[in-house]
Amino acid sequence: MVRVHALLLLIPPGRVTTYGALSRALGSSPRAVGGALRANPYAPRVPCHRVVAADGALGGFKGEVDKNAVEKMALLEGEGVEFEEWRGGWRVKGWVMGEGVEGGAWAGWGEEVEKVEG
Repeated sequence: MVRVHALLLLIPPGRVTTYGALSRALGSSPRAVGGALRANPYAPRVPCHRVVAADGALGGFKGEVDKNAVEKMALLEGEGVEFEEWRGGWRVKGWVMGEGVEGGAWAGWGEEVEKVEG
C-alpha cells in the first residue's frame, strides 16, 4: 500500500491515470491497486481520485463505485479535469480507450518507481 500511495503523490493535479497504468508501474495487478486505493485512509491528500477506469469512466472512490462518484468528480473538476456524459454515467472528456487523453493516461513516474521500490 505504501508503494501505491507514494506513486499517487506523483500524479500532478489535473491529470489522471488508470488502475492498469498504476499496476504496470508497480508490477502488480489492477485489482490489487484497487484494493490499496479502497483502503486509502488519507484521501484526498493522497490523491486516489486521480485514478480512473481504463475506459475513462470515474471508477470507484473511497471503496464505493457509485456512492462517492459526485465527490470524486468534484475533486477532479476542481483540478481542471473535464467530463462528458457516457453510457449513462461520466468519463474523462476526450478519452479514447487505450490511449487516454492527449497521448495517454499519465504514467510519468520514470525513475521515481525505482526510488519507491528501493
